[in-house]
Amino acid sequence: MAAAKWPRSVLEHVIDAHCHPTEARAVSAESMERLEITVCAMSTYHGDQSLVRDLALQNPVKVIPCFGYHPWFSHLISLGTVTSKYEHYRHLFIGDDAEPSAEKVSAFEELISLLPEPMSIDEVLEDLRHNFGLLSSTKTMLGEVGLDKDFRVAFDYRASPRRLTPFTIPLKHQLLVLEAQLDLAVELRRSVSLHSVHCPQVTVDLLNKQKSKHGQQWEIIRIDLHSCSMNPQVCAALQKKHKNIFMSLSTTINGRSSNLNALIAGCPSDRLLIESDYNHIDACTEKCIEILTLVARVKGWPIEDEWLDKLDDGEWGVVRRLEANWRAFING
Repeated sequence: MAAAKWPRSVLEHVIDAHCHPTEARAVSAESMERLEITVCAMSTYHGDQSLVRDLALQNPVKVIPCFGYHPWFSHLISLGTVTSKYEHYRHLFIGDDAEPSAEKVSAFEELISLLPEPMSIDEVLEDLRHNFGLLSSTKTMLGEVGLDKDFRVAFDYRASPRRLTPFTIPLKHQLLVLEAQLDLAVELRRSVSLHSVHCPQVTVDLLNKQKSKHGQQWEIIRIDLHSCSMNPQVCAALQKKHKNIFMSLSTTINGRSSNLNALIAGCPSDRLLIESDYNHIDACTEKCIEILTLVARVKGWPIEDEWLDKLDDGEWGVVRRLEANWRAFING
């Protein structure tokens, strides 16, 4: 059923657990007026934290703001004293290689002129605290944060087409940036939207470490493995061990995988969420309807054609079930 055919009374209960409306373009007042679902708007680097904040302040009913620093931009963050911009980036991309290839030397020399001065991790955490404080009355989240083993740094991320360098960001650096943000999430009791690509064991080890480190405080917050691309068996084991781990799926990313149906089927029914993972607000509803429809089919849940206030649990449809999951997720 196309989004246009869904009644507004049902759409009002749909939550898009992960999208990027401020990434592609300015979000118009007309687009927000047309929007009938609730969206969790992610930030990713220093430049878009304020965009997400302003969107949420202007649309407090429809937008849940999510503040965080994405692994793709973690090279812009310094973990210690910065002696120079040049040395910071050379350490990350060249490391201890005494004789880097000509390709790397050439790429680095071009890239360094395009990169900003690095932010310190203390500045990052202060920025997050500031934004969480300004929107303390809303269900703000930490996001998007995470790990990505294979992402290659672009010369200009905003360019189209995007030209890539030969450099990846060391996982050790990504981990330290992520752990600092997760510590803050635990302290402030914020749920987390977590990116994990091509590093399942590192992610599993990290989550186990956080559980051991924070104990009951870790259990209070909720972690969403967004557009989860892990093996379904790995996910099942992870969710069995960690009762605070949810999974959100999208056709935008997961639709490329043959594991999508298995991920839906294997996820505990009370810890499944849906998302668009899209960067155009006008398309978020349609993308959510796509994954909702698939979830309903795989789980054998009916799709509501009207919203009834009082129903027994056995009569719940896909939207009501996922809305209940969302409430459990965001309330911790």
